[in-house]
Amino acid sequence: MIRLQLTETERAAVQALRRDKELAPAERDRVEMVLLSDAGWSAPRIAGHLGYCAAAVRATLKRFGAAGTAGLRRGRPGPPKDEARRAQVTAALDRLLDQDRTWTAAQLAAALGEEGIALSTRQTRKYLVAIGARWRRVQRTLRHKQDPARVERAERVLASLKKRPPPARSPSATSTSAGSARASR
Repeated sequence: MIRLQLTETERAAVQALRRDKELAPAERDRVEMVLLSDAGWSAPRIAGHLGYCAAAVRATLKRFGAAGTAGLRRGRPGPPKDEARRAQVTAALDRLLDQDRTWTAAQLAAALGEEGIALSTRQTRKYLVAIGARWRRVQRTLRHKQDPARVERAERVLASLKKRPPPARSPSATSTSAGSARASR
């Protein structure tokens, strides 16, 4: 059975934490678990009172015993942020984006791989958003690779190959009307 006996300084720290306005509801429940345990309540009784399972109450009391009031706060899930790697990746992206060329996220990921930084295309996009890089859709033309003289020659050839409209016919020379056919009979 786990029961806590708080010292006066621990009790004062927990009471101060109880009045913290930024405390999340789950954190407030953990503070109450510690105070109720100090008041002599058992873990199953605290669990029934607060609507938790007894194992959760025991885990909270053990965590408080090991870490103090810091054990009552909600920790950030996952590993801590790697600021050194983040700085390395953003510096490399800045260098690559300063080049006079157009990049896709996949091309940037490959270029980062050549520099020894392994990132997926999706992660590269996340870093681009984080550094505030702007992008736009690349035009799907080859206009920038075309030779103007060859383009002009090709347009002339195409114009000569186009179907021409039939020549305009005069109505009297080509057609016979019903009235003229009767008159000749």
